[in-house]
Amino acid sequence: MSGLIRVVIVDDQALFRAGIRMLLDSQADLEVVGEAADGRQALDVVRASGPDVVLMDIRMPGMDGLAATAELLQDDVPDGRARPRVVMLTTFDLDEAAARAIRQGASGFLLKDADPEFLLAAIRTVHSGSAVIAASATRELFARFTDAAPQPIPAAYGSLTDREKEIFALAARGLSNAEIAGREYLSEATVKTHISRILTKLRLRDRVQLVVFAFEHGLA
Repeated sequence: MSGLIRVVIVDDQALFRAGIRMLLDSQADLEVVGEAADGRQALDVVRASGPDVVLMDIRMPGMDGLAATAELLQDDVPDGRARPRVVMLTTFDLDEAAARAIRQGASGFLLKDADPEFLLAAIRTVHSGSAVIAASATRELFARFTDAAPQPIPAAYGSLTDREKEIFALAARGLSNAEIAGREYLSEATVKTHISRILTKLRLRDRVQLVVFAFEHGLA
């Protein structure tokens, strides 16, 4: 079946992995293509299976999720294959390790006791690249853990138009395309185009990196 979102589950608890696999296997558009019990095994499984999304536990024996994510996101990817999007799994709300993982390039984080429907929606959202997972929580993490002294604002930010800066600020606050469209009296398609141009100008991969950029440069 084409169009499936391919997922790898990484967690040192076999029972947790089994529960997530059962949930994902119940969905027509999701396919579990591998499992791993630690970071080192995760690298092997991800490189072999080429998933779209990796659910990565932060704390595991041996190589933890932070180290595995950092290495995974530096991998070269074959032509025609997109780099997988990594979602960190954590037991702790406002987890500093989750903030570090997002700085490394992870696409967001989820609490391990999240509602099943939220987990499913998060996987689809990350795969589409259109939004930040748990945006409000992500913002709170960076407000708490980002260095007090912001970095100088790059020249590239000055290349944004006034409208793009307005939309940048709203996206950095965690608003969805629909919420930005309603506030700015624009269509969602227009907002999506603006976001795409902003990411291109600032050389950012996705909206998670936009949030990171905003906090690191005092623009949030």
